[in-house]
Amino acid sequence: MTSDPGPAGQASGGAGGHLAVTAGPELGVVYPQTEIGTDAATVRRYALEVEALGFAHLVVYDHVLGADKEVHQGWSGYYDSETTFHEPMVLFGYLAALTSLELVTGILVLPQRQTALVAKQAAEVDILSNGRLRLGVGIGWNSVEYEALGKKFTDRGRRIEEQVELLRRLWTEPSITYLGHDELVTGAGICPPPLQRPIPVWFGGDTPAACRRAGRLGDGWMPDHLAPGPELAEARAILDEAAREAGRDPSAIGMQARIRWGRGGVPEVAPGELQDLVLGWRDAGATHVALSTMDAGLRQVEGHLEVLRSAAAELGLEPAASA
Repeated sequence: MTSDPGPAGQASGGAGGHLAVTAGPELGVVYPQTEIGTDAATVRRYALEVEALGFAHLVVYDHVLGADKEVHQGWSGYYDSETTFHEPMVLFGYLAALTSLELVTGILVLPQRQTALVAKQAAEVDILSNGRLRLGVGIGWNSVEYEALGKKFTDRGRRIEEQVELLRRLWTEPSITYLGHDELVTGAGICPPPLQRPIPVWFGGDTPAACRRAGRLGDGWMPDHLAPGPELAEARAILDEAAREAGRDPSAIGMQARIRWGRGGVPEVAPGELQDLVLGWRDAGATHVALSTMDAGLRQVEGHLEVLRSAAAELGLEPAASA
């Protein structure tokens, strides 16, 4: 993992997923759903232990369909038809009753979905979780998935902006009439509305277009492939400029970082290094940091949880009061 971790520091206990350093980011985890199977008891065990360790949020990736590599010769996507993915909104409905974690999509591929249905599903999750949903959205990369869901792939960047505008109106107004380029609602609304009005929408991606979109419209930003350093700073500058041009305060836009524990089946974070990585993200402006244990060769839930136990101890997290 490449990073510019910034100054090292010592951390003592910090409740609620917060590193006990000045203005520390909120700490969470990425749910390793491609690697720990589909058993409901395993899902429950993982989420409860994550909360008990003191982490504050859970990030869940999204794919509805995977491509069959025998049909799509030369397929080079990250995932395929044999990769396990829970549907985020259904999963969150289950987790809402189990934990007090903030539930975060990271990201939901919004343009391949019906906007009004996403508004309804998100509102329901927000109600059931007592206002703990943070909706990360992005345009995705899987054209096979778009085709199967009946949505165009080539104009997804344009469509997502109109979708977010419509989502926010559906979440905050009892009845709306909306005529856009791709969206039409005539005198209709969702009921019940979410507790958060509107639900926070964070944009994923680190291309210039994605950064400008996050600056204009996002409550937060989820950079994908970047680490603290010149490239991240350049991307953030693009976002900040877009925010100012839209009359927004760039400092009010959050940043969700991700630290990969491993890559290519090999652990990358050395003992004692994790705290420096978190501090590096803090110094780069991250408000939230999630630890991903995927792709580190940990094929059973116990392996993932053992890493998280070590990480929580190193970061000085306090066990949740209800644990």
